Amino acid sequence: MHPVTVSGSRPSVPAVGRPAPRLATDRVRALPRMPAARPPIRSRADTDTIALLHRTTLVMVDELPRLTDRIVALMKEREPAYRATCVDPHELWREVHDSLSNNVRSLLNPKEAREAARSVSWRIGADRAAQGFPLDALLHAYRIGCTVVWEHLLDTASRDDPHGARALVHVAADVWNFVDEHCTLVAEAYHEVGRQLAWHRENRYRIIVAALLDGTARVSDFPEAEAVLGLPEQGRYVVVALEGNDSSPRAPRPPEVRGGSRTVWHTREGSAHAIVLLAEGTSPADLVRELGVPPSGRAGVSPEVNGLAAVNTARRLADTALRACPGIGQAALLEDHYPAALVVSSPELSSALATRMLGPVLTLEPADRDVLLATLAVWLEADGSARRAGELLFCHRNTVLNRLRRYEQLSGRSLDRPRDVVELSLALSAHRLLNT
Repeated sequence: MHPVTVSGSRPSVPAVGRPAPRLATDRVRALPRMPAARPPIRSRADTDTIALLHRTTLVMVDELPRLTDRIVALMKEREPAYRATCVDPHELWREVHDSLSNNVRSLLNPKEAREAARSVSWRIGADRAAQGFPLDALLHAYRIGCTVVWEHLLDTASRDDPHGARALVHVAADVWNFVDEHCTLVAEAYHEVGRQLAWHRENRYRIIVAALLDGTARVSDFPEAEAVLGLPEQGRYVVVALEGNDSSPRAPRPPEVRGGSRTVWHTREGSAHAIVLLAEGTSPADLVRELGVPPSGRAGVSPEVNGLAAVNTARRLADTALRACPGIGQAALLEDHYPAALVVSSPELSSALATRMLGPVLTLEPADRDVLLATLAVWLEADGSARRAGELLFCHRNTVLNRLRRYEQLSGRSLDRPRDVVELSLALSAHRLLNT
């Protein structure tokens, strides 16, 4: 039989403590619908007892201000939450009086006043949830108020008739059923608004992260991002792009990211991105070494950027690094894969280069073609050493040289010319990346 008002009674999320943002809102748009009342339990008390209850309740109507004072004092004494500085004492008294008045009148005229009393309790539960007030404290205060009312009924009934209090015992079940109904209403409203707020918080979180990654966030949104995501406007950031198995439409499970003091994930169908605030002394290369990429996935990591304003640029670079990633279960730092990144950034030109440099090789029989392509790739990895390439391919260095000469004859290129070697390297990357 009481409410509580926290200063600034509009629904908000205490953890954020800011006005509703442009990107999203935590505010509950409308009070959730109150469930229909259950049919009242008919009292087994006789007519005389019901009449006694009404007489004692009428006396209470005239003493509502004094009872309100007593209930508020007991609430503050017995429940620490009501002693908090955020509780407005004037609003608290007013709403306790409002709740008490409606509930007392509901005892007098159940049919006429029941819905109004239920609405007050429902509103209180919803408002307190929006304000983040503890539900246990709220229900405890309701029980305190109901105890005061019941004790006052007994005292009033005993004032003129010593046996009056004993007579009221026959309606005790009715009174406490009433209390139970209203405590249930308060709890249901509280949980319903809690679900709404949780959805709003999650949606708000998701929208802000997406705006940072997509580049649609404004500078005025950065304080909101810091409050909601814990990401400072100025900081050292990288973005991780993660891709799962192509056969699975679901977003891949985000791996653990070490080296970041704060990591915020955003998942989409088949992919995920993380905004990582780098810890002091940690580089993007350190993060890549510790990144646990799923066996069926792969990842791309952007270079370091400064501030939330550059997160969108980092996301685009991370996507490029992901496309340049050499294999499943691996992570590619863009800085280590610039040639491959150039290839995937312009697939049309890269495909044309691959055709120009490898066209005659690609027309060979598959077995012959694959041997020649593998030899060229290993020779480049061996820094142009035929001996080292032979060791890696388990063949003699002369065999490697013969294959290289064959490539020169087929393509008309010379592997002694640096320009042809650079173009060959890019062409092999294009063939591998654009055909996998």
